[in-house]
Amino acid sequence: METIRSLMTLAAFATFLGIVWWAYAPARKSRFDDQARSILEESDE
Repeated sequence: METIRSLMTLAAFATFLGIVWWAYAPARKSRFDDQARSILEESDE
């Protein structure tokens, strides 16, 4: 039972690291910057 718990913890941590890597990858910086600017440029009309 302890082995399963350890594997689940490791899998959750690996998933977390994957999401962090995906969010902060240099290839996505321009896309996220464009989306952030578009929110400020939208009008409420």
